Parts: sequence; C-alpha cells; structure tokens
Amino acid sequence: MEGPGWRLAWRDENYPFAVLIGGQGWAVELSAAEATALAAAVADLVCEHQALFDQLLSEEAITLELERGPWWLALEGDRLQWCLKGVLTPEVGQRALEVSWSVEASSALCQALQRLGGQP
Repeated sequence: MEGPGWRLAWRDENYPFAVLIGGQGWAVELSAAEATALAAAVADLVCEHQALFDQLLSEEAITLELERGPWWLALEGDRLQWCLKGVLTPEVGQRALEVSWSVEASSALCQALQRLGGQP
C-alpha cells in the first residue's frame, strides 16, 4: 500500500525484516514484532487524539506522546490535521531509527497500518 508521502508493505519472504515502511524520500524494513508494536501504539495514539477532538478549539495546537516497548511516538497538530513521528530504540546491539510523516501522509499511513489486520 502507498500514497503521497508514505509506503507500507508486508513481505514474509524478507524474514526477519518483513515489513517495509516509508515516508517522503526514505524507507526502512522492520521486523514483524517491531511493526506490530508500531501499529498498536499508533492506534492508541490516534484514539487518544480522537477522544480529545471535541475538547480542542479549531486553532488549538496539541502534541500527544506515547512510549511503549521499543517505540516513542508523537502526534503533533490540531484537531483536524496532524503529523506523526517516532523513534525506535530496540535492544542493545540492534539498529535504531527515527521516522516521520507529513500532515498529508500521517492519517493515511495510520489507516493502512490498521487495515493490515492481523499483521501490522
């Protein structure tokens, strides 16, 4: 799946890094566990934003942060538009990375993560 400023693909044959995720001008492969943890954390962050929707004024900016497992995530924006960024800090001896998506890409990427169902 892909759209302007984001990409997401699950490829079991690429074990141990079965999930390709990308943004504007970058892409990285994640393990299934990393991708599953990302999808769950993103879903919770988006739900938290939706729960605050009626409490936010149209011009009011908000930043929500969530740290879970190897992921730190931030949702920044207002009640209608927001961008997503994250940092993966895995176990010692493994790679770390920082990711981000634009306002235009963030919502679509989050929806794609959830559409994968049993996968991230």
